[in-house]
Amino acid sequence: MQTILYNNNSFKESIDYIENELNNGGIGIFPTDTVYGIGCNAFNETAIKKIYKLKSRDYTKPISVLISNFDMLNSLVDKITIEEKKLINAFWPGALTIIFQKKDTVPNILTSNLNTLGIRMPNNSISLDLINKVNVPIATTSANISGKSAGVKLLDFYDYFNNKVNFIIDGGNSTIGKASTVVQVINGLPHILREGSITKEQIINVL
Repeated sequence: MQTILYNNNSFKESIDYIENELNNGGIGIFPTDTVYGIGCNAFNETAIKKIYKLKSRDYTKPISVLISNFDMLNSLVDKITIEEKKLINAFWPGALTIIFQKKDTVPNILTSNLNTLGIRMPNNSISLDLINKVNVPIATTSANISGKSAGVKLLDFYDYFNNKVNFIIDGGNSTIGKASTVVQVINGLPHILREGSITKEQIINVL
């Protein structure tokens, strides 16, 4: 496989090609506001398996999803609680992944057979444009080998992933540089599964 490398300008010029790659089971790496992500069509189980294999990721570890609008959110989740709506209004688009109850149409391989799914709306123009163009949620995990540091710039991951993914979009250094905070609301109370740039105190204040 030959990896095609894009910068911000060439990405915009070639977005139709990238859309076709993702809609036909391809995988690629792109910037987000937190770290670089490796992603695919969230409803394509074959492509999701490629990501698990490429990252040497344990199948017991779910993969989260990036969205660009609330229609996509509604296509993935059964219901949204009042607390979840508060978090959405306060932190999206941004560096907060929220764990929702998923719909049955979400592939079980994506969620490690759990009935929950992590979802985030990134605050990055390249990733939002990409998701909007493909018009489906993008299953996304950090661009690294499992257990290693997440990539925040091209040189962090290029040598390993070159010629193993369909495309890489170089958007410069990630603005935040650390993975998103992950929160799950249970019985109205927030449980922080991973703390990133958004703190537990910020979340508690919103709720």
